[in-house]
Amino acid sequence: MYDLTGFQRDLLYVVAGLNDPHGLAIKDELEDYYEKEIHHGRLYPNLDTLVEKGLIEKSQRDRRTNEYSTTRRGIREIEARTEWEAGYIDHDG
Repeated sequence: MYDLTGFQRDLLYVVAGLNDPHGLAIKDELEDYYEKEIHHGRLYPNLDTLVEKGLIEKSQRDRRTNEYSTTRRGIREIEARTEWEAGYIDHDG
């Protein structure tokens, strides 16, 4: 996951957290988080990159809508990242 941009990491987490999300649902979630518009020209090429890296899968819901789901590898990458991050968080706060 080290070679992903922050935006791609956020995409991966959103796809993992939603039930069979489609592009607009993912876009809405990210717009809420970033508090600004996410353009299609940014969203879909980055989703395609995650598909190419084997972290998510794309399937067709209907003729106009694609659905995305996290692969086993994507889940493993999220778990490894979470464990890595936990090593740097001060739990005694």
